[in-house]
Order: sequence, then structure tokens, then C-alpha cells
Amino acid sequence: MNESLRDRILRRLDALPDERGYQVLDYVEFLESKYADKTAQSPNLFQRFTEGVEDSLRAGRVSASTIAETMGLLNKAMGVLSGVAAAGKSVASDVMGAATRSTSSTSHPSSAGSQSQESSPRPAPPPPPPPQYSPPPPPHAPPSPPAGPPPHPGEQRGSWPTDTPPGFGE
Repeated sequence: MNESLRDRILRRLDALPDERGYQVLDYVEFLESKYADKTAQSPNLFQRFTEGVEDSLRAGRVSASTIAETMGLLNKAMGVLSGVAAAGKSVASDVMGAATRSTSSTSHPSSAGSQSQESSPRPAPPPPPPPQYSPPPPPHAPPSPPAGPPPHPGEQRGSWPTDTPPGFGE
């Protein structure tokens, strides 16, 4: 599709509410399945996930405004995850670069011998071991009833003897 036509369609779509936009999307997907000369660019993992969520919400007859809010939140979350992934790649490449520089400097000692071993970087200490799992203590068993014959009527099991010394509990 030429760029001019694409821009014209996008300008018209911007004026439509989300509900009509979903109808247009359905129609475009229908046209693509019938008449497309080439397959559309396959979405990345994040796009497939968000499109799957969006399609599930639409199938559940969720309102277009709720879908729009949900998709906005998902897009923000995906932007954060993309930033985290990029930062992780950057850190990994920095670590690999430092490791390569460290390896090359230790494998090619200088002929003058001016470097001492104290100036070479020390290897990082090993990470601490993971915390050990300790199961919770078993629950306390209820006290077992005292052994012996059942109590007499009016007497409670485990009560004080009837012949208590004078002045105690009378």
C-alpha cells in the first residue's frame, strides 16, 4: 500500500470511536484473508500477547472503552518491559566487554613487568547460597484426655480433688 493512501486511511480512522475502529479492524482482517498478495508482518511476542488479550475481551463482549483502558495499561506495561529488556541487554554486553578486557589483559602480561598482581582486578566473591527452606513446625496436638474411668455425674474430669485443704477454693 502506498504511503499516501495509508496516511489518508489513518486520518479517517482517528475520527472514529473505538467501537467503530474494531469493526474496521474486523473488515480489514477479512479483506486481508481474501485478497492479500503477501502476508502481514508477524507480530512480536508482546504484540501477540496484547492482541490475544484484546481479542478475548472483545469475544467476552466487554465495552470498547474498557478495552481501550486495558490496552492502554498493557501498552504502558509492555513499554516498561521493553525498557527493562534493553537495560538487561546493555548490562550483559557491558559485563561481557569487561570480562573480555580482563581476560585479554591477564593473558598478555606486559614485558616491562610494571603491573603487579595487586593491581589486577579480583574475581567477584561467589553469590551467597539461596536461603534454605525450613518447613513450618507441626501444629500442636490437642491434649489427650486423662486416663481413667469416666467422671461421675456432676464431677468434671481433671478437676481438683474433693478433699482440698481448708482455705483453698472454698
